Amino acid sequence: MRRIYLLYFSPERQYIRSLKNILGFLPGNINLYRLAFRHKSAANSVINGLKNSNERLEFLGDAVLGTIIADNLFKKFPYRDEGFLTEMRSKIVNRNFLNQLSRKIGLGDLIEFEGRTLNHYIKQSSLYGDAFEALIGAIYLDKGFKFTQSFIIGRIVKNHVDIDQLEKTETNFKSKLIEWCQRNGKEVLFEQIESAANEKGKLFSIKVFISSEEYGFGQDFTKKNAEKIAAEKACLALNI
Repeated sequence: MRRIYLLYFSPERQYIRSLKNILGFLPGNINLYRLAFRHKSAANSVINGLKNSNERLEFLGDAVLGTIIADNLFKKFPYRDEGFLTEMRSKIVNRNFLNQLSRKIGLGDLIEFEGRTLNHYIKQSSLYGDAFEALIGAIYLDKGFKFTQSFIIGRIVKNHVDIDQLEKTETNFKSKLIEWCQRNGKEVLFEQIESAANEKGKLFSIKVFISSEEYGFGQDFTKKNAEKIAAEKACLALNI
């Protein structure tokens, strides 16, 4: 009865149908999903300058998504090393990929924003990817971890993530970071801060500084990979 009411009699029925068409399930707490798609430009201050935007849900969704993708890769590739797993997770959860994925599944029709055109936000920010992560946070709060895991793996990964193709795609975060710094007149420095040896070999630790401010840290058993990890974290911090 509740399902019928939501689809045909609820005041929110049109919005609920749109969500169901995109997500494949009926939402419970509609307010969570509306919040997930509310860009800060359309948000109001509620307390101490905090706005009722999707940023807190984005923070939660980022953690949930990363955990589920890591678990899936760990089980799917039992004979691949941590370097491969880290790189594949990074390719799936990086902002550019999430922006494309979000547009592909149709989230643009649900995003609430004000002040400028959507095309402007697409070019200037990670609006789509942020909304996708906020959606994951909303699903997690509404339905729980197991349901969210099934949604991500069953509806997103299986239908929209080509692991074989991603493996062939080289994401050179160091080059991207250097190019961004050059365009914006900023100095970038990769600094090796320490190294330690164990039974696996020498462990390199790298920090990346942009205009003397630290933006990323990476560790690996090769200096190149440690720099790549540090550069990726810097790219994520800068939304590059």
